[in-house]
Amino acid sequence: MTVDELRNKWLAFFASKQHAIISSASLIPENDPSVLFTTAGMHPLVPYLLGEKHPAGTRLCDVQKCVRTGDIDEVGDASHLTFFEMLGNWSLGDYFKKEAITWSWEFLTSPEWLGIDPDRLAFSVFAGDENAPRDEEAYQYWLDCGVKKERIFFLPADNNWWWAGATGPCGPDTEMFIDTGKPACGPDCSPACDCGKYLEIWNDVFMQYNRTADGKLLQLSQKNVDTGMGLERTICILEGKKSVYETEVFADILAKISELSGKKYDESEQIMRAFRIIADHVRCATFIIGDQRGVTPSNVDQGYVLRRLIRRAVRYGKQIDMPAGSCATIAQVVINKYKSAYPELEENAQKILSELQKEEERFARTLSQGLKEYNKVAARLKSGDTIDGVTAFHLYDTFGFPVEMTVELAAENGLKVDTDGFNAAFKEHQAKSQLGAEQRFKGGLAEQTEDTARLHTATHLLHAALRKVLGNGVAQKGSNITSERLRFDFSFDRKMTPEEIKQVEALVNEAIAAAAPIICEEMPLEDAKSSGAIGLFESKYGENVKVYTMGEFSKEICGGPHASNTADLVNFKIKKEESSSAGVRRIKAVINVK
Repeated sequence: MTVDELRNKWLAFFASKQHAIISSASLIPENDPSVLFTTAGMHPLVPYLLGEKHPAGTRLCDVQKCVRTGDIDEVGDASHLTFFEMLGNWSLGDYFKKEAITWSWEFLTSPEWLGIDPDRLAFSVFAGDENAPRDEEAYQYWLDCGVKKERIFFLPADNNWWWAGATGPCGPDTEMFIDTGKPACGPDCSPACDCGKYLEIWNDVFMQYNRTADGKLLQLSQKNVDTGMGLERTICILEGKKSVYETEVFADILAKISELSGKKYDESEQIMRAFRIIADHVRCATFIIGDQRGVTPSNVDQGYVLRRLIRRAVRYGKQIDMPAGSCATIAQVVINKYKSAYPELEENAQKILSELQKEEERFARTLSQGLKEYNKVAARLKSGDTIDGVTAFHLYDTFGFPVEMTVELAAENGLKVDTDGFNAAFKEHQAKSQLGAEQRFKGGLAEQTEDTARLHTATHLLHAALRKVLGNGVAQKGSNITSERLRFDFSFDRKMTPEEIKQVEALVNEAIAAAAPIICEEMPLEDAKSSGAIGLFESKYGENVKVYTMGEFSKEICGGPHASNTADLVNFKIKKEESSSAGVRRIKAVINVK
C-alpha cells in the first residue's frame, strides 16, 4: 500500500462513518504558546474540544502535518522522525467509546481497509487507580469485537491515561499494537515493555474528565474522542519493513542522496545513519519553509529549529561527500512526492529551494569562523595536550562546529579531545533545554483562559489597524499568545516609524472604546470572502467558516477564542516592534482588562 493509498483509505473510511473531512492545519500553531509546532492533530481543534461549535460538525477526520523535535538526537535509528503525518478522527460530544473502538477494529482488520491479521494485534486499556476506575467499558468493547482476552492488557496511567496539562480535559485511552513476532521478554511481557515485541500503531483517547486545580476528576458534560495513527509507522507495518526509512515514504529521497554522494545506503551503520538524518531533516525543513505560515531560518523559536535541521543535514552530508547545495536538490524530490497531497509545497517551491541554498551558504561561513576559533584553541596547546570538553562544546554550540571535526583536526595536530567532558556538557545543555520545553508546554487545552481570549481578540483589532496604517498588503504571518501578552507577526518590509506605531495603537484603542459587541457568524468560505472578511484563506478552512465581526473595524475568519465585547480589553499598548525574519515584522503588545 502506498502513502497516497493509505491517506485516501483513512479519509474514505471515516467519511463512510459520517465524518467531515477537514484539511491539515498549518505546522505553525495559531495562538498556542505551549508549542513551537503543531505536534498532534488535536492542537488546531482545541477550542472545539473545549465546547465551541465546529463549522464542519461533531464528527471530523483529517491527515495532519506534525513536527516534533524533542527527540532530534535519536533521528537516525529505525523509527524516529521530526516530521510525520498523523491520521486523526474526532468526536466532539457525539459518539464515544463503543463506536471509536468498533471502528478502529474494522479499519485495522477488514480486508476492505488495512486487512491486518487479528492475531497480530494487541491492545491496552486503563487499569484504574485511586483517581479513576478501571476501564471495563473499553475492555468489553474489544471483547465484543472478537479480541481474545489474552491480547488485552490492563496498564497504569503512565501508559493509558491522557492529559493536556496540570488541569483541564483528560481521560483514559486505549492503544493498539502490532505484535512483531519477537519472543516475549519474560512472563510479564506486555505493550508497556521496551523489548520490541509490541509496536504501537493507533491510540484512541477518551476525554471524559476535567481535572481541577486541586487534582479532582469531574465528569465532562461534553465527552470527546481524539484518535491518532502515525502514517509512516503504519506504512512500515503494512510493508513488513524493519525501519520507516526503508519504506516507500523515503525511497526516492534516499535514492537521490545515494546519487549525490556516490554512497550506498547500507554500506555501513555510519553511512546509513547519515542517510536517514539527511532524509528526515531535509523533508522536515521543506515542509516548515513551504507551510501556509512558513518560516525562515533564524536564531529564535521555529526559525532556530529550522536552522538546526538544515545545518545538521549539511554536516552529515559532508560526512558522505555530498556536494554543496545538495539540500535544495533533495528538497525538490520531497516537493515532487508530496505536491498532490500538500499543494502549498509546489506553490512555495522557489522559496523553499532559495532558503535552503542561502542557509547552506551561511553555514559554510559559520564553519569557517569555527575553524578560526579552533585554530586559536590549538595554538595555545602543545602536542599531547587535551582540548577540554567545555571548550569542545563551546565550538559546537557557538560556532556550529561538529565535535567529530574537532576530534579529526585535533588528531592531525597531535592533540586529544575530552569527548566524555563534551558529552557531559551536551547532556547538561539538553537538560536545560528540556526544562525550558516543559515550562513552555504548560498550555494546550488548559491555556484557553479569558485572558488569552481577550488577547486573541486584540490580534484582530491589531491586524485591522495595521492594514489601515500600513496598507492592505499587510497580512498575518503568525501569532503567539500567553495569558500575559500577544505576539503578532505580519508581512512588511521595513521598520515601523514611531508615528506609525502610535497611530496603530490609537486605532486599536478607539475600537476598544467603541464597545462593539463581537458577533460570530457561520457561513460558506466563499460567502465570507465576498463579504469582505479577511483571513489567511489557507487549506485549513473547510466549506463553512466562522466570521468574527467587531463593529465596522474588523471582520475576520477565525476559529480561536474571543471576548464578547471590545470593551473587555480596556486598553492596548505596543511594547515592542522588531524584525521577525526577511519581510516579516513582529509586534509584542499587552492589554489591561476590567
